[in-house]
Amino acid sequence: MIEPLGKQISALPTAGLISWQNLLNRFLLKAAMDRPVLLALLGRSWQILAGPITLLLIAQFFTPEEQGFYYTFTGLLALQSFIELGFSVVIINFTSHEWAQLSLSEDGRIVGERHALSRLINLGRFAFKWYTFGSLIFMIGVGVAGFVFLSRSEYSSVQWEAPWFALVALTGFLLWGTPLTSILEGCNQVETINKFRLSQAVIGSLAFWLTLGLGGGLWAAVVSAGANLLRDLYLILVQYRKFFSSFLRIRSGDGLSWRTEVLPLQWRLAVAGLVHYIAFYLFSPVMFHYHGAVVAGQMGMTWQVVGGLQMASMAWIQPNVPRFGILVARRDYAELDRVWLRTTLVSLIFLGCLAGVAWGILYTLSIFQLPLAQRLLAPLPAGLLLLGGILFHVSQCESIYLRAHKREVLMLLSVTSSLLIGVLVWWLGSRLGPTAAAAAYFVVAACYVIPFQTLIWFRCRTKWHES
Repeated sequence: MIEPLGKQISALPTAGLISWQNLLNRFLLKAAMDRPVLLALLGRSWQILAGPITLLLIAQFFTPEEQGFYYTFTGLLALQSFIELGFSVVIINFTSHEWAQLSLSEDGRIVGERHALSRLINLGRFAFKWYTFGSLIFMIGVGVAGFVFLSRSEYSSVQWEAPWFALVALTGFLLWGTPLTSILEGCNQVETINKFRLSQAVIGSLAFWLTLGLGGGLWAAVVSAGANLLRDLYLILVQYRKFFSSFLRIRSGDGLSWRTEVLPLQWRLAVAGLVHYIAFYLFSPVMFHYHGAVVAGQMGMTWQVVGGLQMASMAWIQPNVPRFGILVARRDYAELDRVWLRTTLVSLIFLGCLAGVAWGILYTLSIFQLPLAQRLLAPLPAGLLLLGGILFHVSQCESIYLRAHKREVLMLLSVTSSLLIGVLVWWLGSRLGPTAAAAAYFVVAACYVIPFQTLIWFRCRTKWHES
């Protein structure tokens, strides 16, 4: 078990300093903050600090039409969920169960119980093949489909074609690296992964800002993706070269039974992943198609704020996902409940505070009619999106808890809620604009997702732990 960061601080020489150390230790314990969580929080903090800078630079260097293309790019690139099919979630949860009997040697290789190692190697090799093929399909399919969709725009003055194809290619290579980082995360290399994500966020932001400042326009997204890919390659080919060499040199014996173990979780997550796009990434493309690039840019920028706040609040939950799986494998349900409840409450309070501050800033911009307000949605639809984001954070935390048991019982709810959001966003958003689309998102979360999913959570928790 990872000790809280305060316990890792060396003893200090004076009584006064020791008392400060004790206060720090108590604070970190109350905040459910160990070193991986702190690193994750630093990464999310960078996103919170860098987000406004990025928004200001986009407003400064992009025309309203270019802003619309940029956020529509983002919505189209999210079609990778149709390739990934939730497999990264499967990888993290299954590898965490095997890692309960494995560890890293001093030279960075995987050692431990032979059967668990064989199962891990088997899962990793299948994942490599899956994502290699899927990345090729993504680059060809999404590249062509996005070109056809964007070609229908009336804004012929925006030079978007070359940046689009370059961005699709780089995103495809980043998609190929997804199972490798997921395996590391599932193998409880959480501290390293969070350092990696922090550095990736910093490098990506700096590359984006620099390219924008030099007048690169939509190429800023391409340069940022290229910088992130280089960081991926360093982690895989240099930092964890010996770890991944185990998947090449070790002969796998008895592996996972794909049909009886993985498939029952995989196909449910795959279906949920397919409809996930409909629920969370249609906003900007719908606005782009029915109301033009300017409105799509406003929706996209506001949605980026909501998504950034949600990601920041996951700093407490995500680093503990492998730990949840290990606790389930050891049947330590009391510790599982304690850690999950504390991290969920802390993250929810954190998200609520951030959302309140963000909405207050947006409202102030709108009242004083500052230029940046014209690049964002009005306070009402923005507030609805923020409230919906808070509710879906609760849903995400409950989902992580349940999936730590290597089971997926939320497929029907995920499919129906995603389809409902997608249909309402398209039907209401196309006719009434962004406010109606945001209202649909919030109402589905408040009146359908949270009540039914919480009921499922209570029932499954009681049944699984008693058995």
